[in-house]
Amino acid sequence: MGRRALPKIDPALDLSRHLLTLDSLPQPWDAAAVFGRQAPLEVEVGSGKGLFLQNIARAVPERDFLGIEVGGLYARFVAARLAKRELPNARIIHGDGLRLFREFLPDASLAAVHVYFPDPWWKARHRKRRVLNEAFLTDVVRTLAPDGRFHFWTDVQEYFETTLALIAEKIPLVGPLPVPQRDPEHDLDYLTHFERRKRKAGLPIYRSEFAKPAAP
Repeated sequence: MGRRALPKIDPALDLSRHLLTLDSLPQPWDAAAVFGRQAPLEVEVGSGKGLFLQNIARAVPERDFLGIEVGGLYARFVAARLAKRELPNARIIHGDGLRLFREFLPDASLAAVHVYFPDPWWKARHRKRRVLNEAFLTDVVRTLAPDGRFHFWTDVQEYFETTLALIAEKIPLVGPLPVPQRDPEHDLDYLTHFERRKRKAGLPIYRSEFAKPAAP
């Protein structure tokens, strides 16, 4: 299913605080330079329209949240959501999530990694483009702090099952841990806009959570 057109962004909004690029990130990584403080950091890969990033940043102000989105228009839209709500603990990067993990994020620096409804790349010859490959998942383990969490949701059963099989075979994470479905309290009380569309259509969502083993 293709992405829908985005609403227009208020041109009066200043996006400079919330919209980043990979080239603008500090090297070596310095969370305080990005957020102005040191706090537990969570990363969402593929933020889409930013509903998760917006809601989690507002709900958990004691943590910082970094999203990354390869689509430039979508990254700007997310930045506008964050700027409009004046959320100081959330940022969105326009760029490649695999590169963010591979080149910028240091070992044991993250409290959680979130991947929700990634592109399934339906054709067999395109499967190598899926974000949830062995190299990326190895970087997830490397960047998670002990007992850090990896969250993966999808509406594609085959993607879910093959990813869980890959983790079970090659990735040292504990899980999958149970993730119960809860009923929304209002029309935007969903994890992402994609979950909202799928659940309103009566389609199943496959949810998983994994934990990095605590240090011995």
